[in-house]
Amino acid sequence: MQSIATNKKHLRKQDPVYHIVGKEDALLRIAILGAGAMGMLVGGYLSRRNEVCLVDVNRELVETINRQGVRIHEPDGRVDTFRPAASADTTGMPPMDLIVVFVKSMYSRSALENNSDLIGPDTFLMTLQNGSGHESTLLEFTKKDHVIIGTTLHNSAVTAPGEVLHGGGGASYIGCLEGGADRIQFIADTFTACGLETACDADVQKLIWEKLFTNASASVLTGALQTPLGYISSNEHAWAVCETLIREAVAVANGDHMCFDVDEQLASVRQLCQRSSGGLTSIYADLRDGRRSEVDSINGSVVRASRRNGVPAPSHEFIVHMIHAMEEKPQQARRDRR
Repeated sequence: MQSIATNKKHLRKQDPVYHIVGKEDALLRIAILGAGAMGMLVGGYLSRRNEVCLVDVNRELVETINRQGVRIHEPDGRVDTFRPAASADTTGMPPMDLIVVFVKSMYSRSALENNSDLIGPDTFLMTLQNGSGHESTLLEFTKKDHVIIGTTLHNSAVTAPGEVLHGGGGASYIGCLEGGADRIQFIADTFTACGLETACDADVQKLIWEKLFTNASASVLTGALQTPLGYISSNEHAWAVCETLIREAVAVANGDHMCFDVDEQLASVRQLCQRSSGGLTSIYADLRDGRRSEVDSINGSVVRASRRNGVPAPSHEFIVHMIHAMEEKPQQARRDRR
């Protein structure tokens, strides 16, 4: 891994809006798989006090990050520049203490296979990806007591190569698949020390479901309708569909003994849409730009749980097929032009 300069002071450029933030003492060796919006946000923050490498297949992006750093535009207008390393090829690198997977779920397995040199017997693998069920892939590469699942309220959007807009955040929660929370408290403490408030929670699966209720309803509908979040709560027809998706997802979760109150979840999703009325989700951007979305790990995870516990979720099955049909429209249009 390329060396990372440590800075005990903020080194300012001529433009007073920008300042370079560096770590005081490296605590952990961390690899972030996927230098997208969330990968750059979390990797940038963690580089304050850790030796961090952003890993991505986009070599131009890697070169940009190594040249100019990661620039994070904060909600208050400040722009911080962080200096994690970046690499498109980790062959021969020593194992990490922690690997955080931030690629889209359909690329998790290939990302871990292509960067297997980073995985040692003591390496923790963490997922903070949208949706649920990602642990099944991580378990192919390490033992159960070294897999960490979690969820975060932070959100981010790419504004330019190597630059992201931090849309706001809140607490993050992580938990082990096996073993007590005390085993990974040091990771939560490291995140918190770097500005990402994180707590260990023995019931992290329930927190993942709570985030899934929003992503599998309001977020997926912003993609299907190509609207910001506010439209979902303000339009009676959009909200009727959203409510149906929430009710089904809550029923499926409760089929796994989660004990959610459906009215509380309806109110929570509606408040989020109203509070972030102009918010544009990743699935919105994916469908707008003709990319594959993560619907299989979002609504698809509700469908898989439904099939496992027998609680029906026909609206989520419908949404999965509809989003895939939308994804394939550009390909069909190109074929029709030939």
